[in-house]
Amino acid sequence: MKTTEDAARPGEERRFFGHPWPLATLFGMEVWERFSFYGMQAILLIYLYYEASRGGLGIDQSIAIGIVGAYGSSVYLSTILGGWFADRVFGAERTLFYSGIVVMTGHIALAVLPGVHGVTVGLVCVALGSGGVKATCSALVGSLYEPGSPKRDAGFSIFYLGINIGGFVGPLLTGLLQQNAGFHYGFGIAAVGMAIGLMQYAKGRKHLPNDQKTAPDPIGASSLKRYVAAAVVALAALGLAVALGWVRAENLSGVLLGIIAVAAVVYFAVILRSSHITADERSRVYAFIPLFLTSAAYWALYSQSYTVITAFFDQRVDRSLFGWEIPVGWLVSVQALTIIVFSGVFAWLWTALGKRQPSSAGKFVLAMAIIGATFLGYLPFLGGEGASMPLFVLVLLLLGFTASELCLSPIGLSVSTKLAPKAFQTQMMALFFLSLALGFAAGGELGAYYTEETEVGYFIAMAAIGGVTTVLLALCLPFIRRAMKGAD
Repeated sequence: MKTTEDAARPGEERRFFGHPWPLATLFGMEVWERFSFYGMQAILLIYLYYEASRGGLGIDQSIAIGIVGAYGSSVYLSTILGGWFADRVFGAERTLFYSGIVVMTGHIALAVLPGVHGVTVGLVCVALGSGGVKATCSALVGSLYEPGSPKRDAGFSIFYLGINIGGFVGPLLTGLLQQNAGFHYGFGIAAVGMAIGLMQYAKGRKHLPNDQKTAPDPIGASSLKRYVAAAVVALAALGLAVALGWVRAENLSGVLLGIIAVAAVVYFAVILRSSHITADERSRVYAFIPLFLTSAAYWALYSQSYTVITAFFDQRVDRSLFGWEIPVGWLVSVQALTIIVFSGVFAWLWTALGKRQPSSAGKFVLAMAIIGATFLGYLPFLGGEGASMPLFVLVLLLLGFTASELCLSPIGLSVSTKLAPKAFQTQMMALFFLSLALGFAAGGELGAYYTEETEVGYFIAMAAIGGVTTVLLALCLPFIRRAMKGAD
């Protein structure tokens, strides 16, 4: 029987760089969704803490950093909800489409609704929608290929390029519009980008595999009613907590940090106590625990690039280039560009090293060591008044973030699949995303302690977190190697 990969259906004889044509539809969706996502995130922090005379909301900087950290955390937490809707309600294809609409709605709210109300509605919608996109788009790419297909990795490489193209171009445009026309125009172009992505997806979605258009394990009507009732109760409890002041803007990242930590412990307990996994599979889950904790620590540090480093770029870096001031939002574009340039270099490096390359856990050690050392690079430029760091120095430090990301992020996705029990393949991937959610929430909590008075101690503390985690994980390497049972 022919598959999508074989271009069996009418109109699928067209190819996209030698791959099934539906990859072009998913590639385009990811480009424009990441365009809107990173474009908005590039200017979000300064929108929150800029005073009203500069178009912002005038929120205290430490609170603004916590809000951005909580928002980033909720995106990855929402992948669990997106995956549930794909598996039990709509199917992956429809969940992706509906999630894109929710994302666009959020950007429109940020663009047209004034003040805190626009931020609240906008960020909730973008977080929920982006979680649904992340949970489904990659799965749909995988569905285009037969198991064991030699084209699968290349297809994902093309798809990953789309992520970084969107991440590069989006902040360029939103940053320019924010600087020259105002924040709401920047948020508006993010909404336009998502609308373009939805239009091209609507045109090409008919060519996606039919088995992705329905839920593989549809929920029964009675069970659905129970879930709806539970959701109503949860929303009512959240509303009560907000009304009573238990959940506030200044403690939002801390609340999320606690929820995610409990969810992760429960998730691990469910998998480890399951009767559906073998002794070797259970051992591999134990091997995953130190990698999960390291990933959370890593993303707590990396998330500073969207909060503390953004504020530093805005306030302490000489952004003038040939007499023109670079928009603050372009910081995210620089990061995306370095990923585009160096991802191929790292892929070549691991291939060239072959069996001599570090293990997956060893690459985690390298990632933590690099990102910890990067924070030390800021120390010579701290403690002074006004812009004190040359632009090229910041770019060099961002290369450290890029090198560390390429040692951990794709490796984390890979090792999650290597160590996953057969009965928990999807759940282990959800666990890895939980480590990102945990890290972003922790990063938001940490960022609240950053001020101009504490910046020297703050950057030393970030470097110390990287260094201590590096040493602890290095000490765990023999245990991880044994517990993997040859899976690496």
